[in-house]
Amino acid sequence: MRATTAQIGRAGELLVQFRLIQNGIDSSPMTTDAGVDLVAFSPRTGRAVTIQVKTNEKPKPGGGKGKLALDWWLPDSSPADLMALVDLGTSRVWLLSMREVAEHAQQHSRDRFHIYMYTDPAARPRKAMLKAYDYQFGAFLLENRLGTLF
Repeated sequence: MRATTAQIGRAGELLVQFRLIQNGIDSSPMTTDAGVDLVAFSPRTGRAVTIQVKTNEKPKPGGGKGKLALDWWLPDSSPADLMALVDLGTSRVWLLSMREVAEHAQQHSRDRFHIYMYTDPAARPRKAMLKAYDYQFGAFLLENRLGTLF
């Protein structure tokens, strides 16, 4: 059986919650989707942090026929403090602030940012100066952000 889009999205939210609780950070899902999927409590700052989660089930060919890549379309006016980008295939989670999304998105079209990451090191992006490989986003992995964000 194949998971539905809603199931993939929910699995991403649950993965983010699981990874946060593993690291001593409580979080709770929102009951409605108004651009915030989770609210996490930072024990260090004593403040709530809102998170919008976007999920990929697995990498897919870039442009439909290219090298394998993960990609997310993100609203440019999210009310959330953080965007969580999830790859269910590897259980990786990247956390970016909206400022970081704007800074590192490879495209901005209408009211959305587009972030993509090639998972194939043989891929050759058209604009070499942009971050385009998953390893270039390593600083944004959840485990590398915990001390600064929470």
